[in-house]
Amino acid sequence: MFSSIRSLPRRYLISARFSSTLAFLETTGPQVTAASLSTLNAAAQVGNPITAILVGSKSEEAAKQVSKLQSVSKILISKSNKYDHYLAEEVSPLLASVLSKDSDYTNFFVPASTAGKGILPRLGALLDVQPLSEIIKVVSPDTFVRPTYAGNAILTVKSKDKVVLASVRASAFEPVEESGSSSSSIEEIPYVESGNKTQFVSEKLITSERPDLGSAKSVVAGGRGLKSKEEFDEFIYPLADKLNAAVGASRAAVDAGFCDNSLQVGQTGKIVAPNLYLAVGISGAIQHLAGMKDSKVIVAINKDEEAPIFSVADIGLVGDLFEIVPELTKKI
Repeated sequence: MFSSIRSLPRRYLISARFSSTLAFLETTGPQVTAASLSTLNAAAQVGNPITAILVGSKSEEAAKQVSKLQSVSKILISKSNKYDHYLAEEVSPLLASVLSKDSDYTNFFVPASTAGKGILPRLGALLDVQPLSEIIKVVSPDTFVRPTYAGNAILTVKSKDKVVLASVRASAFEPVEESGSSSSSIEEIPYVESGNKTQFVSEKLITSERPDLGSAKSVVAGGRGLKSKEEFDEFIYPLADKLNAAVGASRAAVDAGFCDNSLQVGQTGKIVAPNLYLAVGISGAIQHLAGMKDSKVIVAINKDEEAPIFSVADIGLVGDLFEIVPELTKKI
């Protein structure tokens, strides 16, 4: 351990003095997403000044919110509507341009969202850098912890690249808070021509009055044990409404047609870590556990006492869900 900064070689002093972090933030309309706020928390743990970058026609409005967030010293915005849908083919060239022009950037972070998972590998290819996916802990500016094998093994990885590219698993980091004052400078940067031949066609959004699955404090999730779409609707939604919870599902339930695939929790669905996760009729396949095992309190209801879900549950109820769930819903 160095006793003082004076003992560091001069080249390290220069590097530390000018190192900075670039964080890509997503928005829903003019509001920064919860996953982006968690990404800023991860970026702050590197310890270098943070530049946030926002893109799209709402980026200027969103920048006003970001300017009040802790740790952000500068904000870049690019207002072209070609960035509105976060097509990786459009966004990646812009990010590559920013990172290439400013050699001070030593770290880049993006949420491990649907958009982020498309942007990160393409950006890595443009910069000839090996990206790190879904980090859950920052050890140092070049060393991170990430899960593998569906969360059954944890890796500590060290990057030797000049700039470290990483996506952040939002459930592993608390969102940053507002500082109360607007102190970040805002700079507009131009659209970067991508030569992209991919066009956005349309999107279908599932509207719901319930909390968003990715950021909800409580989740009620149903599995194949519910046997049909009708029973999924009959037993899961009333319980979720009583708890003011989001609704989730296992892949088996989605594949069986019980609900829309936007509700899928797991390695190939959404990664969640609510205060309460109530699993109903879910056996607990390894891919599902990878998406919810970081929840604060896990309650499982299943008639099979050997079901893997009980290995991660804080509270387990062994019995017939068709009897337990109505009784539970009634008493809440």
